[in-house]
Amino acid sequence: MREERARTQGSLILRSVRDADTHVVELLGELDIAGAPNLEEELMRVEATDAPSIVIDLSALEFIDSTGIRLLLMAADRCADDSRLTILRGPQQVHRVFELTDLVGRLPFADA
Repeated sequence: MREERARTQGSLILRSVRDADTHVVELLGELDIAGAPNLEEELMRVEATDAPSIVIDLSALEFIDSTGIRLLLMAADRCADDSRLTILRGPQQVHRVFELTDLVGRLPFADA
């Protein structure tokens, strides 16, 4: 079973693909207050499915602000009990934000 959705809001492109047991939400561009509502809605939709594995892919993200960080923290908290969430690191300029805010150890990062 393969399901794919794509949306654009402001400077954020969101691709959401379910392939078998894994659902990948890929973020491209800038995750800021303009794109946050679409991401929040998509994460809630994906979390409500039976997908045993959810991956948020930041590898094509160019920028993230505090709103985006808050959404990722909330998603990690909601999925903490079943450990089905993994976050793929973004480029250095994006990942540096997580390092500066001391959140690298709090979020379920995996190397791409």
